[in-house]
Amino acid sequence: MKRASRFFVKLVQEYLPNAYVLAIVLTFIIFLLGIFVANRGPLEMIIFWGTGYPELFQFAMQMVMVLITGYVLAKTRLVQSFLNMITDKATTPGRAIMITCLVSFVSCYLNWGFGLVFGALLAKEMGTKVKGLHFPLIIAAAYGGDIVRGPSSSIPLVVATEGHFMQDIIGVIPVSETLYSNWNLLVTLFLFILLPMVFWKMMPSEDETLEFMKENSAATAPLKEEIKEYKTFAEKMENSRIINFLFGLMPTIYLITYLVDNGLSLNLNVIILLFFAIGIMLHGNPMSYVNAVKEAVVAARGIILQFPLYAGMMGMMKASGLVVIIANWFVSVATPTTFPLFTFLSAGLVNLFVPSGGGQWAVQGPIMVDAAAKLGADLPKTIMAFAWGDAWTNQIQPFWALPALGIAGLGARDIMGYCVIWTFISALVITGIFLLI
Repeated sequence: MKRASRFFVKLVQEYLPNAYVLAIVLTFIIFLLGIFVANRGPLEMIIFWGTGYPELFQFAMQMVMVLITGYVLAKTRLVQSFLNMITDKATTPGRAIMITCLVSFVSCYLNWGFGLVFGALLAKEMGTKVKGLHFPLIIAAAYGGDIVRGPSSSIPLVVATEGHFMQDIIGVIPVSETLYSNWNLLVTLFLFILLPMVFWKMMPSEDETLEFMKENSAATAPLKEEIKEYKTFAEKMENSRIINFLFGLMPTIYLITYLVDNGLSLNLNVIILLFFAIGIMLHGNPMSYVNAVKEAVVAARGIILQFPLYAGMMGMMKASGLVVIIANWFVSVATPTTFPLFTFLSAGLVNLFVPSGGGQWAVQGPIMVDAAAKLGADLPKTIMAFAWGDAWTNQIQPFWALPALGIAGLGARDIMGYCVIWTFISALVITGIFLLI
């Protein structure tokens, strides 16, 4: 395992460019595929790209806010104490890997947005505390937990919702047949056990270990309040605990009302508001929150720059018909037994260029559902195979790693060598179980 990880780390370091440059290269690839495979004109492809470019503006802002509010929350003394309580259990690098993997996996299972940020924050804290811990590996381990499909997974939730866009074709499929089926829980359990084992086995030797370097990443330690006398009315307002508390009541009361009415039905907007409300209350005064945001914004630059590029790719993939061409090719070679496997592989391949589960399902989903019906393949298994395929190649797609990388202050090439190993092993587990069932 160490030899394999060493090989892929060197390979990635040598050939994987900066995540922004990679996005540009992928854009060129789709552009050429659209011309030579989908028989579209160059101008058409450019128009598809330009039409798609703004499509992720809202989602990009949501991801920026998830990162910023989560990062700022980590700058509070209470959250720092909680992180310290967890990291104090990690007395060795091996324990740090194990704890980070398990906590990240459970957090991502509960809600992928929360888990993505919390896992990265915990991994970074481990890096600052545990001597001899390989920092890129611990960040990769935290990101590895994002592969799980839990209660916030969009595709099974969509088909379980009354009035979804394919209800006339497949009806409403409850989550008891998809997310909470015995076979899907088995996949989840196997990955939960394997994740810490795989990353523990990949720990490099002492002479190859790269510990956390503070100068490469903004510290997550809580901000120290400066005790000074505020003379002007403006200064008193800016540092008023009363104003801060009264304002913090607004999102807090809203969230209480929402949870009473909807239970623990968390979405991305609720997670953002939850982070914001707790952060406001714990920071004490408005300027403390503002100062913490200054650091967090720097960590969000990758999301701001690159998400629109992937939206442009999605525009070209969908409008040119490339998604349909890829899906139909996999369908053409499938049998009722192997159809979930090929659904998984096709979803994983398309996800490299259309890294949005909901958007991918809207285009590719009807093709896979229609094929499953014609082949007599199991529909709930097809849906979950698609969901797992969408999650699977996220591990080697910097798009979803950007929040974690922003928090850690690392680049994609620092962690992707380890993620490649996890991608191979997780694929064996997922496809193996789907074939057996």
